[in-house]
Formats: sequence, C-alpha cells, structure tokens
Amino acid sequence: MSKSIRVEDDTHAALAALKGEDETFDELLSRLIRVRRESAEAGAGLWEGTDAAERAREKRDEMKRGVGSR
Repeated sequence: MSKSIRVEDDTHAALAALKGEDETFDELLSRLIRVRRESAEAGAGLWEGTDAAERAREKRDEMKRGVGSR
C-alpha cells in the first residue's frame, strides 16, 4: 500500500540531493533508515566497561545546575 507524505520544499531538495540517480525516494528513505539503525547498533554498548556514562550524567547534571543559577 502506498502512502503520501508532505515535506517542505527545502526538505525535498535535501532529500533529492542525497538520492542516487537510479534510486526512488522510497529506496532513499529505506537506505537512510537502515544506515541510521546500523549506526545505532554499532554504538550500542560502546561505553560498556567504562565510567563514560556516569561522567556524561554528571556533566549533564552540572550543566543543568549552571542553567538554573543564571
């Protein structure tokens, strides 16, 4: 079943620039989704065994406190 989606002209132009010569917009969007999923999966567990997640939380909390004190 086919669906239509509306996009702004600048969004369409950006997608068209990413689209391969023989690629449909559907194929483009599927490719972009696949690449995004692969990137997310590749990064999963990246911080496992390190204290990086805790340091990131601490830094985020520090930044939040700094915003509230202004």
